[in-house]
Amino acid sequence: MIVVNLDVMMAKRKISSNELAEIIEITPANLSILKTGKAKAIRFSTLEKLCSALKCQPGDILEFVDDGKPVDDEE
Repeated sequence: MIVVNLDVMMAKRKISSNELAEIIEITPANLSILKTGKAKAIRFSTLEKLCSALKCQPGDILEFVDDGKPVDDEE
């Protein structure tokens, strides 16, 4: 399972959702979907913008946690 730690990085960088959404040029609603882990995918271009704005690495935002379940490619 992929865990999204975007809210943690935002808190560390002291940046609001609205400010970050404006910087990376996405809607606050789409940023919220990313923050809550409800997104099914993320574009590399969006991830690149997030990393640039937050001055971090992709692994600071996304984390793999083995939940013991087999991966279902159909989802």
